[in-house]
Amino acid sequence: MLPIDIETFRATPLVSEPFPYLIVPGFVRAEAMEEIQRAFPDVPLPGSFPLPSLHYGAAFAALMDAIRGEDFTDAVAEKFAIDLSARPTMVTVRGTSRAEDGQIHTDSTTKLITVLIYMNGKWESPKGRLRLLRSPDDLGAVVAEVPPDEGTLLIFRNQPNAWHGFEPFEGPRRVIQLNWVTDQGVVRREQTRHRVSAFFKRLRRA
Repeated sequence: MLPIDIETFRATPLVSEPFPYLIVPGFVRAEAMEEIQRAFPDVPLPGSFPLPSLHYGAAFAALMDAIRGEDFTDAVAEKFAIDLSARPTMVTVRGTSRAEDGQIHTDSTTKLITVLIYMNGKWESPKGRLRLLRSPDDLGAVVAEVPPDEGTLLIFRNQPNAWHGFEPFEGPRRVIQLNWVTDQGVVRREQTRHRVSAFFKRLRRA
């Protein structure tokens, strides 16, 4: 059995306004969670780290294979009415959040679909909860709020109005980001950018 619940994903209605998105609590199956958490890469520094730069265990690798696999790709393509058959994927992982994180933004236009999978326990803080927004400058213009609870998935189609952000939070905040992107050149550029950024973060920490 896959560690993700594609059936529930398929059954969850797509919200179309103000941009297409859906939220699936428990997308990562509860019975797979303990092993995945043990195999989760150690990401003690802030920022996004590309998957090829990280070390992780077999259960986490199985999760990566599942979210990039044909079954989930087909389900996403059907849900958003988009052809992803020739689109490459890119995965980054975050382990901690800084006070300056969470500012309102839209994703790069080279990212077609954004998937966020949260891997924290039950989230108690009122901060650090991603908000989908109607405005580029008002964190209170909330369409939906997504607590980063363990196993929760948020997916949206990147559009000029796909604003999102969260109230600043400092501390551990595990999240996996998967994107289908326009072409392989985007993957190379983004992975290089993240690797350089991670290198200098490690230097500053040392």
